[in-house]
Amino acid sequence: MIFRDHTDAGRRLASRLGEYAGRPGLLVLALPRGGVPVAFEVALSLGAPLDVFLVRKLGVPGHEELAMGAIATGGVRVVNEAVVRELGISGEVIDAVAARERAELERRALAYRGERPAPEVLGRTVFLVDDGLATGSTMRAAALAVRRQGPARVVVAVPVAARATCDELRAEVEDIVCAATPEPFFGVGRWYQDFSQTTDEEVRELLARAKQGSAE
Repeated sequence: MIFRDHTDAGRRLASRLGEYAGRPGLLVLALPRGGVPVAFEVALSLGAPLDVFLVRKLGVPGHEELAMGAIATGGVRVVNEAVVRELGISGEVIDAVAARERAELERRALAYRGERPAPEVLGRTVFLVDDGLATGSTMRAAALAVRRQGPARVVVAVPVAARATCDELRAEVEDIVCAATPEPFFGVGRWYQDFSQTTDEEVRELLARAKQGSAE
């Protein structure tokens, strides 16, 4: 399966979530930035509000695409012990990368939400949406952080994922929907014809459109 772009991926993912459509207490939280256009289509299909959930990957220095962990809103930090052990990464290096990414997380919170408070999670069915899962570190951090806020149910939903990552996350949430789990995986971007980076302005625009309840 190859998606044309993030919008196509979101629509295909939404078609897998029909059982939730129209239920009360739904909330779709996108992992910025690539998860936002995917989550916009999911929220539209489900008739649910859309917001962002801020999480940042901790990339290995010099190989930033390889995740050694992630941080999320609420002070949550998840470390990929296998990567850290294999590469001999020190705690000091992890702390330094985490501090830098925390600053970016705070910048994005201001850029995307301004003074608007984060949505209420308590007692709701929360969908955590991204454009794909490779190691799953960022999604794991997001799920842990959301769980601390007392949702009724956490559902991870992504268009494409590494099969092993999808299987590992099943034990940590109530439901997980991976529309495609190709083998070999190669990476998230491999399964999109257009994997252009989503900009901050596009994130703000999609959040505004979702608030208005319009796809126009």
